[in-house]
Amino acid sequence: MAFDKGEIAGVEIRPLRRFSDERGWLTEVFRSDEVSPEILPTMAYVSVTLPGMSRGPHEHQHQTDMFCFVGPGLFELWLWDNRPKSPTFEKSQVLRAGEEAPFLVVIPPGVVHAYKNVGNGEAMVINLPNQLYKGRRRGDPVDEIRHEDDPMTPFKLEW
Repeated sequence: MAFDKGEIAGVEIRPLRRFSDERGWLTEVFRSDEVSPEILPTMAYVSVTLPGMSRGPHEHQHQTDMFCFVGPGLFELWLWDNRPKSPTFEKSQVLRAGEEAPFLVVIPPGVVHAYKNVGNGEAMVINLPNQLYKGRRRGDPVDEIRHEDDPMTPFKLEW
């Protein structure tokens, strides 16, 4: 499978504004009046990725991720449209995001995604998914198709 470069239908990329003063900075990462009801977050988590390390590629069948890259750190975010009925099926997109370029990125189900810390220090991501991890009381299977352990995967963090 070969992927063409380009924007992916259904992926929302929104620049985030940083408000700075002598105390530090603040960035709004979520407002319920700016999100469609079907992707309203049901939980939130923060992850830190070490320099040179990546997470993914993986995809969800039902879950929409809402990643907030605000810093510290800098990432390359890789996206692949793996939805056969999508108008941008087999497109791939790469975005640099984080402290230097703060973004909120909405990733719908079926879009494979991975990110890599391309900075020199720890890098932080906030995720506001619209599904609970493992469902209510962690009683359901994880909604995740992991591609990173497959040596034949077409989802590679390279052009």
